[in-house]
Amino acid sequence: MFDATLISAFSDKETPFYYYDVSLLRRTLEEARRVSSAYGFHVHYAMKANFNPRILEAVQRAGFGADCVSGNEVKAAVEAGFAADKIVFAGVGKSDKEIIYALERDIFAFNVESIQELFVIDGLAGSLGKKANVALRINPNVDAQTHQYITTGLDENKFGIAHWQLSDTIEALRQCANLNLVGIHFHIGSQIVDLNVFKSLCVKVNELNKWFDDRGYRLRVLNVGGGLGVDYHNPDTRSIPDFEGYFGVFDKFLERMPGQEVHFELGRALVSQCGSLVSRVLYVKNGLKKNFLILDAGMTELMRPALYQAYHKIERLSETSPSGEDSLVSYDVVGPICESTDCFGKEVLLPASSRGDLIAIRTAGAYGEVMASRYNLREEIRYVFSDEV
Repeated sequence: MFDATLISAFSDKETPFYYYDVSLLRRTLEEARRVSSAYGFHVHYAMKANFNPRILEAVQRAGFGADCVSGNEVKAAVEAGFAADKIVFAGVGKSDKEIIYALERDIFAFNVESIQELFVIDGLAGSLGKKANVALRINPNVDAQTHQYITTGLDENKFGIAHWQLSDTIEALRQCANLNLVGIHFHIGSQIVDLNVFKSLCVKVNELNKWFDDRGYRLRVLNVGGGLGVDYHNPDTRSIPDFEGYFGVFDKFLERMPGQEVHFELGRALVSQCGSLVSRVLYVKNGLKKNFLILDAGMTELMRPALYQAYHKIERLSETSPSGEDSLVSYDVVGPICESTDCFGKEVLLPASSRGDLIAIRTAGAYGEVMASRYNLREEIRYVFSDEV
């Protein structure tokens, strides 16, 4: 991904910054579009992954919809040109202001996560003379087999409506004259790499789809969420996720009734590999037991390692002498923030490094720039696109 010409172009740029490979982004979007379209599936981009305006422009041009989890994300989707009938609004805690904004834009649907939320949306829609489409987010109690902080489909998670609440939910819907039930929605977690997990999800969706149909609700939409993981260890050899395998699982195991649409909400899988965080070594500290590379990027620029203990491949971009394994040094790669959790990787083997060397932290296109903060009064994060270098 980083050739000598590109590394040379980085030499005079102020670090840290996010670097986005536009060509890889477009190839990834095209592959996802090609495979999903072959099955007649609908894909909404999970905007929380990355809402950089140029990223949104590329996703919108690829023909995807938008999956939003805040009123400002709905606004960004509208401003980026996403069609209102391709925008869905999810989230466990939508405010009245956010709901009203989405109602006024006539978005496709609200993914509703509680009975109380049904009554709130119904009341607000009625006050505006609107009828809102809703999909019920149901907690399927499927273990995503991923990190505990990014699983969302178990009984102990805060998301969704529990199975034992479904009868009460149907009764509540009958009282809501300003709501139109269009589907059911699921999302069991993120960074799922075992496709068998999605087979288990299909079994649950099939059961619930029949449950609703038996009660007179022929649903238009089965929204199975997202969660497809990416290869953080091999970002160059596996730069595009296995969309064939992923969508193929749902085509094979999801039982659709006539006229039903299958919707997905993919974020990480579409944008992770196109982004890297580029930083410089500020200081090298050599100790008796530990060697530290202290970078000018920290958890304020990339939160995932501190928040989830997430792995990102770390590379030195400066020219390396081909002296083999003996030239490698074990470093703890850390940032400048006054927190002990400000660490990108422990015991990372890198060529012996010096002050000023460029370092790339890979697979950072999702949940990187969007989670950046001003903690320690840090500067706003910068970003560079490959066609601007």
